[in-house]
Amino acid sequence: MVTRFKQAGLIMVGAVLGVLVSLHFSAVAQKDPGPLPVEDLRAFTEVFGRIKADYVEPVEDKKLISEAINGMLSGLDPHSAYLDADAFKELQVGTQGEFGGLGIEVGMEDGFVKVVSPIEDTPAFRAGIKAGDLIIKLDETNVKGMSLNDAVKRMRGKPNTPITLTIVRKGESKPRVITLNRAVIQIQSVKAKLVEPGYGYFRVTQFQEHTGELLAKHIEQVYKQNGGALKGVVLDLRNDPGGLLNAAVAVSAAFLPQNTLVTYTEGRTEDAKMKLTATPEYYLRGAREDYLKKLPAEVKKVPMVVLINGGSASASEIVAGALQDHKRAVVMGTQSFGKGSVQTILPLGNGTAIKLTTARYFTPAGRSIQAKGITPDIIVEEAIIKEKDDEGGIRVREADLGRRLSNPQDNKGAAPAPAPTEDPAKGTTKPAADKPEAPDVVSKSDYQLNEAVNLLKALSIVSGK
Repeated sequence: MVTRFKQAGLIMVGAVLGVLVSLHFSAVAQKDPGPLPVEDLRAFTEVFGRIKADYVEPVEDKKLISEAINGMLSGLDPHSAYLDADAFKELQVGTQGEFGGLGIEVGMEDGFVKVVSPIEDTPAFRAGIKAGDLIIKLDETNVKGMSLNDAVKRMRGKPNTPITLTIVRKGESKPRVITLNRAVIQIQSVKAKLVEPGYGYFRVTQFQEHTGELLAKHIEQVYKQNGGALKGVVLDLRNDPGGLLNAAVAVSAAFLPQNTLVTYTEGRTEDAKMKLTATPEYYLRGAREDYLKKLPAEVKKVPMVVLINGGSASASEIVAGALQDHKRAVVMGTQSFGKGSVQTILPLGNGTAIKLTTARYFTPAGRSIQAKGITPDIIVEEAIIKEKDDEGGIRVREADLGRRLSNPQDNKGAAPAPAPTEDPAKGTTKPAADKPEAPDVVSKSDYQLNEAVNLLKALSIVSGK
């Protein structure tokens, strides 16, 4: 089971524009698929023949077969997909967190490209593109009817070349036309800072191959900068679309006791059933030294707040759910995205691959967050920008996606998800409508972060008494 986990490319995020995570790949197991549907296959070959003979223009066999495979996978759920040779190569290029593009995580909904989250410090983020924006045109080409892979290819290109996006935003009567330049995006997956003496801030923007190792280095640096033990830490997972499963285990293991259950998965095959704990075998790849063993022991006990929002998806939700279930941290912010499925990258041997949903994951307490998300212990709304004709972007979540997987605990007779831990300070807080800045690491106008630090100070006072 451990070998399977180390070899398989398990990713926790949908199609990403230029945000391609690192993967290790497993061969497709030769499993008996059962009897083939002969009549349906006969209908397929008949359609194939009709297109070849009667379509208005000649069509290559390779294109027809590729589109058939793509349709078969995209019809399953929003996260399964066919990766042609180019897309598969791009996936591998992104292993070190560097790629070309605009910096948007996107999905497909009703034939249009929908923005899940813009990535910080990218052309899309700086241009003001928001979660929930619906992209209807790329330059002069309508997106309707275009596959997600084709749309992503059009948005890619050489750095410094322009592209014009026409987007529809809720609350606006007219589409917005935004022209921005493509760039080579380098994602720094971990950022850190000593917010003020005694309080450390750690932001994970995406779960990549070296995220756990980078987090460990930043923790050591912040402790040295502080000159000793911290009074509290903030782990910021807002707008983090997810990434590698082993990286999620690593981040969780940095703050949890060894051997603590982080998550478990359930699928149809034995390979899809795993229990992942805070031990090196589940977060290290290869024979690398355990980078977490040098961390200060008290980092697993220091008061902690985890920040999440509607852009926190998948691997982010695994970490937040694990720390919440084990009562290791107070989760603060707004409801998370709600992607509770695992995708495996399966190479096909001809330079292409499929990204296939193979399992659902659950928090240590047995909660499925599929189409629900993680509910914060303390709800703190994000600051909202209001312009003359702009009511702000609408946050799209897993539950809003077509063909999404159902939550197994919604079925009749299924055990309900445990309620969030009750907290005397639990409530809803709304900030003033300040304009949030694009922070270097920490913004003084970041209302949610300020509330997190205030909570940590309160906890420090209570524990002192």
